[in-house]
Amino acid sequence: MNLQQYFPVLLFIVVAVVIGFVLLAAGRVLGPNRPDEQKLSPYECGFEAFDDSRMKFDVRYYLVAILFILFDLEIAFLFPWAIANDSVGLVGFWTVMVFLAVLAAGFLYEWKKGALDWE
Repeated sequence: MNLQQYFPVLLFIVVAVVIGFVLLAAGRVLGPNRPDEQKLSPYECGFEAFDDSRMKFDVRYYLVAILFILFDLEIAFLFPWAIANDSVGLVGFWTVMVFLAVLAAGFLYEWKKGALDWE
């Protein structure tokens, strides 16, 4: 195996890293830096970021985030089925219907248990 075959891959990686650092540096140099109280406030987590690490906090935010990732990944399984819908026939169709029924049942269970409520 000749190492010259890997030169385009190495060149691609080097160019990508250089472009990334150039863009980050350009944003740092050219972008405005005007921090205020609103920008430095906690974002989406509901508790101060630089407070005591042993403080109690509400886990509902993390629960909703985990549920989003779970359902997002399950929905991603529908794309290959949609592409191969013509070739899978009725067995593939009913398999996906069972999959969607289980997905809907899980969603309704979480909704009924109040996992998606903020208050």
